[in-house]
Amino acid sequence: MDFLRFVLPVILFIFWAACSNSEGVFSENSTNIEIEGDSLVGMHRIKATGESILLGTNEVTAKANERPSMKARFDYDFSMGRTEVTCAEFNDLMTARGLSLSCEASVPATNITYYDAVLFANERSKSEGFDTAYTYSRAIFDSEGHCLNLEGFAYRPEKNAYRLPTEAEWIFVTTASWNVAGGWTSENSNYRLHPVCEKTDSSVHFCDVAGNAMEWVNDWLGKFRDTTVTNFVGAPDGGALGQRIVKGGSYRNSAESVTLYSRGDVYTVTSSTRADYVGFRLAFGAIPGATWMGNDGKASSSRVVPLTSSATVRSLFQTYRVKLAFRDDKSGNLAYIDYSSGNLSVYEIEDTLEVYHPEISPDGKYVAFCTGLEGVSGKSDVYVRDLNAAVSNLVKLEVESAAIPRWRVLESGETVIVYVTDAGNNKEETAFKSASTWQVPFANGKFGKPQKLFDGAYHGGISEDNTLAVTGARLLRARLANKGSTVMSSAHDTVWYQNEGVAEQACNASLAKDSSKRTLFLDFGGKTGREYAGVNYGTHERLLVVDSVGNLVQTLAAPAGYSFDHSEWVTNGNYAVATLANANGAHTKIALIDLNDGNIVELVEGDELWHPSLWSSDVQTSVSEFVFDLDSAGVYFVEGQDWPHEALAYKMNLMWKYANQVEILCVGSSRTEDGIVATKIKSGFALNMGHSGNDMNASLYVAENYGAKHLKNLKTVVVSLDFDLWQNKTDFSDYLFMNIPGYIYDKNHFFWENEDMADFSQIVEAVSPFSTIAIEVYGQSRGWVGNEAAEWGVPLVESDSNWSKTQAQALDWNLARLESFAKEMDRLQINVIGVIFPQNPRYRETGSWGRYGPQRSAAAKYIEAVQALADRIPHFNVLDENRNGNHDYIDQMALNTDHLSIKGAEQLTARLDSLLITLE
Repeated sequence: MDFLRFVLPVILFIFWAACSNSEGVFSENSTNIEIEGDSLVGMHRIKATGESILLGTNEVTAKANERPSMKARFDYDFSMGRTEVTCAEFNDLMTARGLSLSCEASVPATNITYYDAVLFANERSKSEGFDTAYTYSRAIFDSEGHCLNLEGFAYRPEKNAYRLPTEAEWIFVTTASWNVAGGWTSENSNYRLHPVCEKTDSSVHFCDVAGNAMEWVNDWLGKFRDTTVTNFVGAPDGGALGQRIVKGGSYRNSAESVTLYSRGDVYTVTSSTRADYVGFRLAFGAIPGATWMGNDGKASSSRVVPLTSSATVRSLFQTYRVKLAFRDDKSGNLAYIDYSSGNLSVYEIEDTLEVYHPEISPDGKYVAFCTGLEGVSGKSDVYVRDLNAAVSNLVKLEVESAAIPRWRVLESGETVIVYVTDAGNNKEETAFKSASTWQVPFANGKFGKPQKLFDGAYHGGISEDNTLAVTGARLLRARLANKGSTVMSSAHDTVWYQNEGVAEQACNASLAKDSSKRTLFLDFGGKTGREYAGVNYGTHERLLVVDSVGNLVQTLAAPAGYSFDHSEWVTNGNYAVATLANANGAHTKIALIDLNDGNIVELVEGDELWHPSLWSSDVQTSVSEFVFDLDSAGVYFVEGQDWPHEALAYKMNLMWKYANQVEILCVGSSRTEDGIVATKIKSGFALNMGHSGNDMNASLYVAENYGAKHLKNLKTVVVSLDFDLWQNKTDFSDYLFMNIPGYIYDKNHFFWENEDMADFSQIVEAVSPFSTIAIEVYGQSRGWVGNEAAEWGVPLVESDSNWSKTQAQALDWNLARLESFAKEMDRLQINVIGVIFPQNPRYRETGSWGRYGPQRSAAAKYIEAVQALADRIPHFNVLDENRNGNHDYIDQMALNTDHLSIKGAEQLTARLDSLLITLE
């Protein structure tokens, strides 16, 4: 897995550019590409109907997400810009929106996010009288005006509008113009952008498709499959990391590393990333019958789209630990969203089972469901499974029939599931009483022995004090305990919601999960509900609530044009969740209803969504004697930010979690992250806090202000000495820490020095939307990322190594910063080991010391200066595993030109461990 590597301070986007139209026909392989004139300024019209193109490759050395080759077929024509969008074109439309780029007018617009590009496309559509291809409910901007996130973001392929090209369109168009040797690459660019079309003449249909600026396309990143997909528009979402696709290489890539099939860069690309070498060109036109294909290899003409961000959900529940489970009725699958991940992805658990009425367990780890439907008599089975993407541990309740499972935690602390033997229409008394209500313990992934509670199918819930049970499947029935007893023993059954003694129709009854004993339900526009609401309404158009004795106490209207269905209480808070059905009866949305103020938040949209269950955890707001502001405390990562922020934030969480155990703190760049196996260090308990997007100052900032102050058993700090990154002083420190609430909050409280911060990691987890990828990759390895070997490959030089002459001051600054840190740690009797990680030995063939420079002679000078520090400062040591390229790390120990594979990391870790032992 490639994680976000060192990038320049910002990450990029390039937009549409306008040039004159021309006509012509040219061919690529067996595909004829016909180009026509276009009435849209700067665009060519592409005749693609009936044509197809190959995406990806079958090259065994290609990345997994670039294999296998897949055929994409077109049933439509479209337009595409001749050039990438220039800086002038971008500013012409976006300055009024508060975003203006400082760059030459004719170069590609860069240093903009994917969302900036989306907004630009929408602006051009509106300026020319078209509908927009992208919709959203709220835009979130940084202090510079760049868009970090579009909440409720959805691409509408059916719209005839400006947009980014799909990967299939980009490949179809650019193949015929592909000429890497004629593009701006590291061999000829002087590591800078050039004006669009500068290396081509007017006969070229599309300029700069290889080199100059890399280009964003419209698609989320997904996998390919050996098949043919018609009107392919990518993956339905970006998965746990929210990854996007970039194409074409840039001015800083060598020509031999630029391929047509490549889908990314050395770093993980997300919608909010910015850099100065990525851009895009616009496309135009509707895509009929668009097809998405997820990582399961299944193509679909529909998708389920999250409409609300993790941040909004957290603002309601004070925690990111929120999950939504529901039935995708079109596929028949159980689906869920985990809002603890900032990159929201809809996971569908494909199964041969029918999945109705899912309910998430009180701890959020499991989901119970049944194969029968409320209001329909007949046999049903109840199952429980882990609520995760691994589709693990499916367990069946072995009884004759069970329906509508509901979780309860008894006063004893035992977790049980309440179910009924039949969930059919309860209008007829005899049939209703012939069914019964049961409960069964569930612990350690297994069912216990079922126990009958009482006659009657009360599947709407049982109150926590055992005095009330409800159900609704035509009538709103209640079982009320006699005085001094419970519904389990002595109780009487009654029918609520009557008018002049006649019961009115009701359904979807759900008993509150708190102690209020309120019941939520829907009706059929009955007289009782109309009189209470003071308005006439139709079936399911209002949500109704009765109190513990059946009196109406609240009613809320559905949004205009919709009715409610499948209403349920949420586990915590005064909220309900329900589906919204449109005028045609299609359940197209799931909504959260705030019963405090009537506000309705749309969570998800799709073709047919049923039976939502929403779980949220309680959040601890205090540690020791402190009560924390959850808008700031522990918020080291904000939804929409890139991988460097998330990686460091999750490792901050690990630091707080292991604060009483860590003896060896490893900080530094992604070379530390890949190169030190924390769990294999025998000389002490180690934590790897290395991360991409780093400067040395950021590493030392963490070690000084957190490690030295809160790791009570800290003996050694290991820091990477990345001389090729010493062109930066605090560029990345500012980027990582500035405007991030958690770091500011800590600084304003003097980093909680001398305070007991036990269990603070619980708060960090509650207030940070960590992706499942971060948890899975870092959680067990204590921060190390293990990658299988590739090879050192080509010695990539991604910046002009002459910077060591023009930025010698930066080199001196970093040396002084390191010396100051080493002296402070020496005063505290904490060892410091500076590790020079091995890079491609072929850098000896170049004038560059490493991937980002500096000149080899400059590097030698500073390596000597660092060695001199080790001679002067007793607790400072240097472990040079690069040795100016004369090392013994072979190809099988390399991931790429400057990172180690698993085998390389194991060798370096063993040597580091040997040095650590000598320091004891």
